[in-house]
Amino acid sequence: MGKSRGGSKKRPMVGNPDDPDGFAAFLIKFLEWMRIQNYSERTVEGRESYLRRFVVWCEERGLAKPNEVSKAIVERYQRFLFHTRKKNGDPLSFRSQSLHLLAIRSYFKWLTKQNYILFNPAAEIDLPKVENRLPRAVLTQSEAESVINQADVTKFMGIRDRAIMETLYSTGMRRMELIELKLYDLDVDRGTIFVRQGKGRKDRMIPIGERCLMWIEKYRYQERPELASYPDDSTIFLTHLGKPFTPQRLTSTVRRYVEKAETGKSGSCHLFRHTMATLMLENGADIRYIQAMLGHVRLDTTQIYTQVSIRALKQIHSATHPAKMERTRKLFDDDEADEVTELMNDLGDDALDDPE
Repeated sequence: MGKSRGGSKKRPMVGNPDDPDGFAAFLIKFLEWMRIQNYSERTVEGRESYLRRFVVWCEERGLAKPNEVSKAIVERYQRFLFHTRKKNGDPLSFRSQSLHLLAIRSYFKWLTKQNYILFNPAAEIDLPKVENRLPRAVLTQSEAESVINQADVTKFMGIRDRAIMETLYSTGMRRMELIELKLYDLDVDRGTIFVRQGKGRKDRMIPIGERCLMWIEKYRYQERPELASYPDDSTIFLTHLGKPFTPQRLTSTVRRYVEKAETGKSGSCHLFRHTMATLMLENGADIRYIQAMLGHVRLDTTQIYTQVSIRALKQIHSATHPAKMERTRKLFDDDEADEVTELMNDLGDDALDDPE
């Protein structure tokens, strides 16, 4: 029904598409409305997935139309989510339950505003309190170097894999942000890279280390010409088939090196994101600069971030990123502790939003 970032993705229809007042017809219209409103494709696909589960649950109970759903039905579904168990026997996290219910609330809000139904049965639903989630694992500086050095740069693709891990480590960008990087996003002279339409459809300019740039340039001129196929869309990192990475393939590629390093820690792309933020903080970087690099721009601090120039951010990156400095350790003041915890919670939320 939608098109994923990794390619076309068709899902079997849920509900009766021939019923103009049924779940299926309105679900198609709702997803189309989201795309018209410029929601990211990932958000659209997420909402679709949660709503499809809800529609199937309703049909199993003889409910075929949105106007047959009451507040009591939505509350009953909330209890169902609470008692649901995954294949491994674990319950759904409260964050996952909240995302399911947010999709339902958004769907019925749209139905009400479009006058397809008379009232919103999900308007007053109480969402579960979402727990704070800290990153599960963070590499030390030596462990990060060990993982990166697992790439055999004497073999074809080894330079590419080294460049990928160097980029994740140097910038802390999300895996989809790395996948969508283009050659023209890289400014070698200024030592910056442009992240287009990151999470929340926000662009940002971030610094990138000299060592990382060297490996990207090495890959760009030694390996990428052998991988690129016509027409070349300028995607920086390509698979052996000359195509952009899918999220799953990138995760698998990076995880292989993490496991090979035998650090006793598991993870993939987000592991480098967590590690970069933690090590730069330990080395004295201001919390605001880290948040700006990660793309965690909060509404109440937007004014602060707009005053942070890329030149100043580059200086902080060069001074505190462990990939090219002698490591020094700084302790945080008491009034900085809450800000650091908040940043770590944001990183934990990132991992849940973009599960690997």
